[in-house]
Amino acid sequence: MKLFFDRVALIGVGLIGGSLARGLKKHGLCNTICGYGRSTQELDKAVELGVIDSYGSSVKETVLGADLIIVAVPMSAFETVFSEISGGVTEQTLITDVGSAKASVIDAAKKAFGHLPEGLVPGHPIAGTEKSGVEASFDSLFDNRRVILTPTENSAESAVDQVKQMWQKVGAEVVLMTPDHHDQVLAATSHLPHVLAFSLVETLGKMHESSEIFRYAAGGFKDFTRIASSDPTMWRDICLNNKTAILSVLKKFERHLKTLELAIEAQDEKAINDIFVRAKMARDENVID
Repeated sequence: MKLFFDRVALIGVGLIGGSLARGLKKHGLCNTICGYGRSTQELDKAVELGVIDSYGSSVKETVLGADLIIVAVPMSAFETVFSEISGGVTEQTLITDVGSAKASVIDAAKKAFGHLPEGLVPGHPIAGTEKSGVEASFDSLFDNRRVILTPTENSAESAVDQVKQMWQKVGAEVVLMTPDHHDQVLAATSHLPHVLAFSLVETLGKMHESSEIFRYAAGGFKDFTRIASSDPTMWRDICLNNKTAILSVLKKFERHLKTLELAIEAQDEKAINDIFVRAKMARDENVID
């Protein structure tokens, strides 16, 4: 089966949504893309850049006649967007998203639609940069990156297959998980590091010597804190929408950090060294690509 969409509706034309739109066009997977967003200025820029072909004045107008709807908005907006979509689609209309917390996306869909449509296939690309906005988008963002799909109990097999193929066509490796497992894994591997990066920069920024600290920051500090330049609104919403999983892993981190703190305070060379050795072995044995 040749994968091709006549009309794609893109709700949220930012880094991720814009990059997916560029990828769809680059690989000839669609005819037209109609976008929607809160800023007319951003939408005009998206048209100017060729990311979308046109844009609607409302979500409902944008999705009319679409055979694929991509929702790429902050987590707090999902229920509102789904509610506006619900009146303009059929049960079979293909709907996917790029949200970072899947259980909350599915809950928002249940509330908005009254059930889980067969065409709904939630997804999450593990890709991005610290930049945001349509001008930061590029068509190769998903090359050799993982995309996690979390089908619901009602997702049609054909819908899952189409969304999977779409991501593969734009260069991604696709894996399937349950929504809860996704949220637990991402809380540890993505959400916690962002929380720590924001917290570290906030802490150092409040120190009297902050300007000097940042001036002499070395490579490790820059590498780790780069993600603190990410969109604060997006990460606020992720924290609120994946609260349980994030708090669980955050509390585990706090306990391990306290152990290290006590070891340093006691000048326990062996305990400090053992912690660092175990960490190095775990990092070296689990290559992160």
